[in-house]
Amino acid sequence: MNSSFYIARRYLFSKKSHNSINLISIVAVCGICIVTAAMVCTVSVFGGFQDLVAKMCSSFDPELKITSVKGKTFDAQDEKILEIKSLPSVEQYVEAIEDNVLIRYKNRQVPAIIKGVSDNFGEMTDIEKVLIDGEFKLHTPVNSFCSLGVGLAMKLGMNAGFMYPLEICVPKRNEKVNLVNPAASLTSEYAYITGVFAINQEMYDEHLLIAPLSLARLLFDYGDDVSAIELKLKAGESVAKLQSVIQQKLGDGYSVQNRYQQHESTFKMMTVEKWVTFLILSFICLIAVFNVVSSLSMLMVEKKQDIVILRDLGMTSKSVSRIFLFEGWMISAIGACSGTLLGLLLCFLQLRFGLLKLGDTNGAFIVSDYPVIISFRDTFIVWITVLILGFLAAIYPINYLSKKRCNFDNHFLRPE
Repeated sequence: MNSSFYIARRYLFSKKSHNSINLISIVAVCGICIVTAAMVCTVSVFGGFQDLVAKMCSSFDPELKITSVKGKTFDAQDEKILEIKSLPSVEQYVEAIEDNVLIRYKNRQVPAIIKGVSDNFGEMTDIEKVLIDGEFKLHTPVNSFCSLGVGLAMKLGMNAGFMYPLEICVPKRNEKVNLVNPAASLTSEYAYITGVFAINQEMYDEHLLIAPLSLARLLFDYGDDVSAIELKLKAGESVAKLQSVIQQKLGDGYSVQNRYQQHESTFKMMTVEKWVTFLILSFICLIAVFNVVSSLSMLMVEKKQDIVILRDLGMTSKSVSRIFLFEGWMISAIGACSGTLLGLLLCFLQLRFGLLKLGDTNGAFIVSDYPVIISFRDTFIVWITVLILGFLAAIYPINYLSKKRCNFDNHFLRPE
């Protein structure tokens, strides 16, 4: 065993002549431990919220979405696009048209976003799980049907199964607006509402209308054009691998996005919040590790006579300095390791028992408890960060005292 490390370990756990040194060392370990646990819990809670948002969006968002980079729509019968449909990894292939519309019902009218989808949309998504009223149906040979977000349905004052249809209006394509009679410049189609869904996301619940692709094509006069191709992969297939393959086949004129990229701004914002909070806690950790500086400074003064004996026995100045470096590093390591374990324990308890609630009223939030996802990558980053801060703090007192006394050997390592 390294002699400097052995002596440092004895110094750390042995009783000192001044109890204040023991107290400061304990405070240093506890401070680092508590801050580390807080950092682990914070990144885990942010990870839980990210996972919660991803799960809520997955009811409608495809695993991969193909859109045009240059224009709003593209030809769904293009050879490159049709080749994607035949890939062995693709289980469901849905054509979609998404655009702004005006919805009228009796004396109410509301702007909305229509999403016209092909008949297998229900097989690609879990829309049946989020329906709160009615059923998901797109059309019969005679009528077209649609499903609304719960907020949009409330604005219109209607629900699934109403006998009167919705009127869906859009401006006529490639025509100027008739200022004398603006209504003449609109194309209108009708659909009966058969379902109401709730995703607990404003972009869906307050604005989205799901309708048949055929109805959307009539409204916008798109022919074979679509605004997106949505894909569901077979079980066990790699999303990242297929995304790369499709992007290479289609070229730079198309964008292939996974679920996170489809909501890039939302997840980026959550990631920024997560790491800004982590940075703030790192500064708090930096304050906590200054207790290590105090502990080492006092210990160096107390062990002055021991240092003289070690020098007389032949230990070099470098080896003596390492004793206090090792002690400072051990204080930081004990605090970081115990804090990491404490943070993981608190996260497991939150997962198991839901100790922290989001509110006192049941049903006021999407989930009743703070969501937690333990990421060992994030936990490792926290652990490494605390260790680095602690190691740097251990180096500081030795360098500082050496410079202050001009000659560490002459003053500290020799008898007066």
